[in-house]
Amino acid sequence: MSGSILLSHPSLQDPNFNKSVVFLSNHCEDEGTLGVILNRPLGKQLFQLDDQFKNFALGEAEVFDGGPVDKEKLIIAAWDWKDNAQTFRLHFGIDISKAESLREENKNIKIACFLGHSGWSPGQLENELKVDSWLVSSLNLGLFEKVHTHADCWKAAISRVSDEMKLLANEPENPSFN
Repeated sequence: MSGSILLSHPSLQDPNFNKSVVFLSNHCEDEGTLGVILNRPLGKQLFQLDDQFKNFALGEAEVFDGGPVDKEKLIIAAWDWKDNAQTFRLHFGIDISKAESLREENKNIKIACFLGHSGWSPGQLENELKVDSWLVSSLNLGLFEKVHTHADCWKAAISRVSDEMKLLANEPENPSFN
């Protein structure tokens, strides 16, 4: 499942993952799964977290809440989509120097920073998939272009799964308001 997207099921109420879109960077039966939440922007740029990044061009990179694990750890990712918008090149867990050099080589490369990550122990994610906590989806450019807006990104992605998911995604937060 490495390179896939997890979409939280509309019924998943865990506040860590409610209406989340998670990119899985690594999945291994023996070691578990690691990913980052794509649709939780913190409304801050990297230089606002730490003054040391003010002197870097990438200090303006947007910062996201990557998940509930290791919230003090910063993960930097860079990616660019190829011509057909179905293929991308990802650099995950890179340092600021590598991100800077990638940007110098390719001005179109996108950079994002994540505080924390999402993690599952071996077999845990598979069990959560069996009880329909998550839906697995493929990564696409349209989804990545909407990651800055939490609700729109999740709704757009989950609505493509099926008509039933589209209905569930559009339910009001509080059904008593109907």
